[in-house]
Amino acid sequence: MSVRSAESSLTVTLVKGGRTKIAYPAVLVHDDGTRVTVRAPWAAPGARDFGFVRFEPGDVFTEHYWRDRWFAVKEVRTGAGVLKGWYCDITRPAEIRDGALLVEDLDLDLWVSADGSTVLRLDEDEFEESGLAGRDPAAAREAVRALDGLERLARAEGLAGLLAVPPEHPGGDDQLI
Repeated sequence: MSVRSAESSLTVTLVKGGRTKIAYPAVLVHDDGTRVTVRAPWAAPGARDFGFVRFEPGDVFTEHYWRDRWFAVKEVRTGAGVLKGWYCDITRPAEIRDGALLVEDLDLDLWVSADGSTVLRLDEDEFEESGLAGRDPAAAREAVRALDGLERLARAEGLAGLLAVPPEHPGGDDQLI
């Protein structure tokens, strides 16, 4: 079932290490039972400069979460609509409970610039330090597999195609991710 309504909202709750890292309101754009898409403004206070991109008040994130995949892809645009790029979080599959979209961050991230020329693997040191490989080896393998697959896809054809493919017909992207 597909939901498309500016009236629908969720609270996105990102959990890391068993604790809520951040929670913020978002507008539900689409939910087909597998992929959930929400839209939200930059939720942190002030700007954050990562060196390769700067997130700041006014930026708009269109965030895609899957209930059956180990990642989330966040398309980032300025308030004027200019694409900055895609920030990808490696996560356990998303869940919706009691009006909240719950996502467990597994530390690994990927940044893809708007023109696709920059693809950066991020926070691999944090992933190693988290101890996930020892506590939950299967989850650690899925996390690395998801990061590797997203990176291959980003370098080969970009992430826009992954997000544009209707969720009911994922095509061949399951081979890559």
